[in-house]
Amino acid sequence: MNAHQTRTVHVATDSPYDVVIGRDLTTAVADSVPGARRAVVLHQPPLAGLAARVADGLRAAGVEPFLYETPDAEAAKTVAGAAECWDVCAGAGLSRQDVVVGVGGGATTDLAGFIAATWMRGVRVVQYPTTLLAMVDAAVGGKTGINTAAGKNLVGAFHEPSAVLVDLDVLETLPHAEIVAGSAEIIKAGFIRDPRILDLYEADAAAACDPHGTLPDLIEAAITVKADVVGQDLRESSLREILNYGHTYGHAVEQHENYRWRHGHAVAVGMVFEAELAHAAGLLSGEAVNQHRRILESVGLPTSYGNASLEELTEVMARDKKNRDGSLRIVVVGDATGSYVPRTLVDPSQDDLTAAYLNTTTDNHQ
Repeated sequence: MNAHQTRTVHVATDSPYDVVIGRDLTTAVADSVPGARRAVVLHQPPLAGLAARVADGLRAAGVEPFLYETPDAEAAKTVAGAAECWDVCAGAGLSRQDVVVGVGGGATTDLAGFIAATWMRGVRVVQYPTTLLAMVDAAVGGKTGINTAAGKNLVGAFHEPSAVLVDLDVLETLPHAEIVAGSAEIIKAGFIRDPRILDLYEADAAAACDPHGTLPDLIEAAITVKADVVGQDLRESSLREILNYGHTYGHAVEQHENYRWRHGHAVAVGMVFEAELAHAAGLLSGEAVNQHRRILESVGLPTSYGNASLEELTEVMARDKKNRDGSLRIVVVGDATGSYVPRTLVDPSQDDLTAAYLNTTTDNHQ
């Protein structure tokens, strides 16, 4: 993908939409929502300038924008935060023909989607993700949600966007740590669906984190994986579960850390734990577990966690949304066929959970 090329990944659900990957897409929001008269633009505090440019593009197209600065990161995704956003929608006179725009990272796109899903029982939403994590995961797929004391994203709705605009210019403004964190979801896509992604990281991890290297191609590849999976299973009845690789354990880590850990860091540790779990269950080779660690560590992601007991983490995992009839369900990958194949382990044995935990603690792997 060259520096000035625009790519489109189509998400073929019942309410199909496009993910546009390009540069300087601030004027493209209005094009995605014909007929809209008003727009509530939710944005994080550091993104006031970008949100203002999005608002200018809307205004030039005859759409009246209302800017609202949310609390930063996960602090916005609360019941109180949602209530404030509903008040903003009311004050703006947002009608069913109008639109909510989410400008920010995954927390903002989650929140914007949830507000759009619930305001007047559903208005349009356009996602303008500004972190790598949001570009390749949170903004794509129609999952929306807020957090409660019981867990992350337990309150939410499936609500597909009208469009997702992935502005590669934003990558130039991101700290390297944000690129690293977002890389976890790209690497996940490699393990569950597209081994070419893994090859690019193995070939040159530095280029894979470089906006002028292979990173734009990796973004497109990861979005294509998610679009393909979501197009076949929007509501996570079967296939879509594979997108949760690394997330069952990762979400438990996040909650135990009160969301102070970056999501990508938690997912990276989660993938290692779930790879170790598959290895303990005889589904995954030791070399495959080593490849998980090697690729994740090559970009600077953590592969171990030792700040909580297995009992504490298992208690959180037991509340995971994938669980059914009281059974713990954990997505893993196997390599018996010579390539990675995702599957779901149901109620793994305590011995296997313990082995995976011990091999994923700080004391065992630095």
